Amino acid sequence: MPKVKVHDITMNYDQQGAGEPLILIPYLAADHACYAFQVAEYAKHFICFSLDLRGTGETDKPKGRYSTELFADDVAAFMQALGIQKAHVTGLSLGAATGMWLAAKYPDKVKSLSLHSGWPKTDSFLVTVVASWQVIAKALGSVPEMVAQGIFPWCFTPELYAAKPDYIQSLAAFVRSRPAQPVEAFIQQSNAVIAHDAEAQLGKIKAPTQITFGRHDLLTSTRFADRMKSTIKRSEVVIFEECSHAPIYENVEEFNTKTLAFLKQHAA
Repeated sequence: MPKVKVHDITMNYDQQGAGEPLILIPYLAADHACYAFQVAEYAKHFICFSLDLRGTGETDKPKGRYSTELFADDVAAFMQALGIQKAHVTGLSLGAATGMWLAAKYPDKVKSLSLHSGWPKTDSFLVTVVASWQVIAKALGSVPEMVAQGIFPWCFTPELYAAKPDYIQSLAAFVRSRPAQPVEAFIQQSNAVIAHDAEAQLGKIKAPTQITFGRHDLLTSTRFADRMKSTIKRSEVVIFEECSHAPIYENVEEFNTKTLAFLKQHAA
């Protein structure tokens, strides 16, 4: 995989496809491969840059305080290092939180913004859930096992567990096959989730924005929809009716179709 020097770290990334640049920002504890089901389609229309954020995958994991704003600064520096003047930006969950900061702080770098299962400011419910993941990660001593046992039930509906148990197991196997995030790095990254507050930044976002939620998501539920839609001026909201927090896996075809339509609409 190619790597590039970004600020105080060396950042790992994957590049596929051709067309206008599209940057995919991973969610908590994930590396660039988390968007495999999307890149397979997106790369037919865009040149896809899938990143390993600071603290994940094969990117460096320095000590210190992480924040969603810092992740956005890293992405902006990544773009500068590769000579990418402007790109479409997409992210799910932590990736969406990072995308908010990127589009608000560096508006000239973002051509379109896709915020999937995002939230403007962490509330007490999210703090409680993410703190429980930290406890599980420390107890198990394994971030992949914590993801499979602790995070998955928040990402998928009970109906998906019942209807496709083998699929759930295959996703867990995929998580276990990727470079394991150290527990310490997970604590740093999840602390960034707990501290996330981009509420005052949303009005600075100028790019056309697609905001999506899963109807059955409890983590980043539609409780955030009105706040985001009313503050981000050029935005639309899409609800995936049968999904929870991770429509990118729960309904791949519908997710890809609706998100790709938005991306192509705002491509040259």
